[in-house]
Amino acid sequence: MNPTLLDYLKSGSLYALPHHAISRVVYKLTRIESSLVAPAIRTFSKAFGVNLDEAKNPNPSSYKSFNAFFTREIKEELRPIEDSSIVSPVDGTVSQSGPVKDGRIFQAKGQDYTVQELLACSDEEAKRFANGQFATIYLSPKDYHRMHMPFKGDLREQVHVPGRLFSVAPHTVKTVSRIFSRNERVVANFDTEFGRLAMVLVGAINVAAIETVWDGLVTPPKGKTISRKDYASGDVVLDKGQEMGRFNMGSTVILVLESSSPVLSSKLVEGFPLKMGQAIS
Repeated sequence: MNPTLLDYLKSGSLYALPHHAISRVVYKLTRIESSLVAPAIRTFSKAFGVNLDEAKNPNPSSYKSFNAFFTREIKEELRPIEDSSIVSPVDGTVSQSGPVKDGRIFQAKGQDYTVQELLACSDEEAKRFANGQFATIYLSPKDYHRMHMPFKGDLREQVHVPGRLFSVAPHTVKTVSRIFSRNERVVANFDTEFGRLAMVLVGAINVAAIETVWDGLVTPPKGKTISRKDYASGDVVLDKGQEMGRFNMGSTVILVLESSSPVLSSKLVEGFPLKMGQAIS
């Protein structure tokens, strides 16, 4: 869909906002333990259509903080890991999916960005994905906010890339150029049976923290330079469907795959809904 005037107006207002300052306030507010937490959860769930019955603990009064609710576990039987080469790493909605063309990833009509700037990697590393494919999945406020492995991977490197925190809602994706390569993000690079896999966890305004299971809280603080952690020792190996991280508010996950990986499903078109563990190849 083409962006509308309203899309541009809504996105334009974000440029002047102090993204990180707002997100740090949200970070603190969502961790307050108070008698107001349960009413806030009920109000939020009603406003955004959260299905509390899917949670392992569906009782709003049992959560000590809003963030504990937001990063809630889900009943495992409701998210079976399907018998497919690649499964969805999250609950969410497809933003875009398709081939990497000339080292570039499609964002929206008239918008794209390079693999190299997204992954903050070398020319040689970017060439791995020259003829590969990608899938961009948006997590809305109502979604389950833990990320899982799309297939088995051996962690090689974690990269934290500081940046802005634009909203990643559909209207901004259509109108803010190179949004995913401009926003703060965590890149997890895995070696797999299908070659290199890059899982990119993109931050956004109100996304006050990104965690990985092997390193805990990666951001905040945001830092001012790109930081890298080497995991070449092979100590972190995660199976398909195993939890790999979580957003402490909603955002976007981007999978970038080498050409040797199974072809992603043609069903992965803009707006297609996904559940974690659902087959996508």
